[in-house]
Amino acid sequence: MCTQRPPHSVITYGAVILAAGVVSGTAATLVQVALWLLFTADFPGVLFRDARLTAALVLGARVLPPPATFDFAVLAVATIIHFALSVAYAAILYPFVARRGYLWAVTAGAVFGIALYAINLYGFAALFPWFAQARGWIAAAAHVAFGVSASTACRFLLFRCGGHRAGGH
Repeated sequence: MCTQRPPHSVITYGAVILAAGVVSGTAATLVQVALWLLFTADFPGVLFRDARLTAALVLGARVLPPPATFDFAVLAVATIIHFALSVAYAAILYPFVARRGYLWAVTAGAVFGIALYAINLYGFAALFPWFAQARGWIAAAAHVAFGVSASTACRFLLFRCGGHRAGGH
């Protein structure tokens, strides 16, 4: 992303958060897909189901009924929501890990991921009850992967692009 170290700026921090959100959203998706492939017999059905659960936030409950099959519009909306939330969550995590040591960042990221799992699949389920069906250890692992990759990406990108040392290598 950055090859030179520009002066500190809001744009630099915004770019770090944007990149960390995209990287960690992608990493969490890859972990979840890999675990589904290894431990479920219903792939890609579970992927299409979760895409519908997410897209229903914007498109409404009309996209929820089975069968959970491929629908480009549903996947596009779910992807936009997923990455928008990933960037927002990276922005929340950023101040807690940016200038801390690596071990702190990884630990804080894992704890953040567990908290996100609880918020997303229990808190949001109070408002959007269809999310309850997505609960499970695979979703929890994906949220932890998100937190760890977001925290380490924030540290790495801030150090590389921000021109200062994040504490404790």
